[in-house]
Amino acid sequence: MAMRIGGLASGMDIDTIVSDLMKAERIPLDKLTQKKQTVEWQRDDYREMNKLLKELDDMLFVNQNSIGREATFLKKSVTSSDDSKVTAKAVNAQTNVSATIDVLNLASSASWKTSNPVNYTPQDIELKFKVSDPGATDDRYASVKLSATDSIDQVISKINSSNLGVTAMKANINDGGTYKETIIFTNHKTGSGSEISLDDRDPDAASATQSFMSSLGFTWTGTTLDSDPARPGQDATVKVNGYEMQMSSNTFTINGIEYTAKGVTTSPVSVSSTTDVDSIMDSIVQFVNKYNEVIEKINGKISEERYRDYQPLTDEQKSDMEDKTIELWEEKAKSGLLKNDSILSSGLNNMRMDFYAPVTNTSNVEGVKQLADIGITTTSNYLDKGKLTIDETKLREKIQENPTAVYQLFNATGTTEETTGIAKRLRSTIKDTVTKIEERAGNALKVNNQFTLGKNLNQIEDQIDRFNDRLAQIEDRYWRQFTAMEKAIQQSNSQMSYLMQQFA
Repeated sequence: MAMRIGGLASGMDIDTIVSDLMKAERIPLDKLTQKKQTVEWQRDDYREMNKLLKELDDMLFVNQNSIGREATFLKKSVTSSDDSKVTAKAVNAQTNVSATIDVLNLASSASWKTSNPVNYTPQDIELKFKVSDPGATDDRYASVKLSATDSIDQVISKINSSNLGVTAMKANINDGGTYKETIIFTNHKTGSGSEISLDDRDPDAASATQSFMSSLGFTWTGTTLDSDPARPGQDATVKVNGYEMQMSSNTFTINGIEYTAKGVTTSPVSVSSTTDVDSIMDSIVQFVNKYNEVIEKINGKISEERYRDYQPLTDEQKSDMEDKTIELWEEKAKSGLLKNDSILSSGLNNMRMDFYAPVTNTSNVEGVKQLADIGITTTSNYLDKGKLTIDETKLREKIQENPTAVYQLFNATGTTEETTGIAKRLRSTIKDTVTKIEERAGNALKVNNQFTLGKNLNQIEDQIDRFNDRLAQIEDRYWRQFTAMEKAIQQSNSQMSYLMQQFA
């Protein structure tokens, strides 16, 4: 960079003069910077619309209780005539049920306890077991690693945190009138047939395990740990609709209803289920509300006024304005960047068609072929631009009458648009719209050269870089010119001073 002389000879404010000259030179750069900001705002607006569409898609199939899940429409309200003896809930009941439950005895867990005195000797050992769980068809293997530094309490803790499947405890219990230290294992699971035996895959480990457990006071029958004779574990015995059956657990499921036996009954407990109309209604209402919110915001964006006189502010402009003024200005500068956008307009039109067209799938019940059949229609106010309204009385009746038919209206599987359920049509439209928006505005995972607006931003940034280089050259030229002027004036002043000295 050439030496810069700032008005020492001429007395002129060269810094200010050059700065003012550069302001004029920077006008095209300011326009490029404003253009870049506008494209970034437009990109962000597109992504905000995509966020809304994805939230709507979640309401269709992703969220719990969404209208795209069959389980949403199978929800049942289950009642029991005696909750203190039997409770029940629906897990996947296809139809309403009515049943009587008699509990003859409850299921209990097997226990194992030491019969001999506890004689614990710490050692490094890995206990290995084979376990037969109640109701299981296959054995499983479990292990417990112990250290020579473990206390007996630490051994108990490690057994409890292992996959042996028992709760272990050490206590002084009454044994024939005498209290003695005893270790007790209680199975996590209820039911008969529970066994703990030695891991027969490793004879050395089996021998070491048996020896260690014997030192704790447990006894064996062959390779099987002796259970507490008083607590062998038993199945629950229940009568369902008069038919006696055994269950390994006090909680069991029949025809999609999960029953939990809590006590022995003296008379049958009546359990019945009905369609949970309120829950299904709530899922549909939440979806409709979300749809209305989405189309309101998208319609707002594509009809937003564009104020072309309000361009993004430069840093220099902001420095002369108050924060509130800047906020109001930028609000207008950001307005209308998606006005009449073809992607969003087309997406809204397609969504409306998804709702209005009847579903002609043969699996759909006659009389439940379109939204109006279940009480969902567009509002009478044309300014709402396609918002939906619900006749809750009619919708409740249809759900009560046939919840499966309502499910099919939304989710019928078809090979054509006409035979496909409304929710599936809508999801296809949302996916197509989101894809088109991402091609134009990208997403958080894409870099600029992967979408249209990003490529535009790269081009603008390249133009800005080139223009900044050009401005640096122009500014350097101005300084060279003024520096030359200063040198000429300084030389002239020197000559004048010399002549004056000669005449004097």
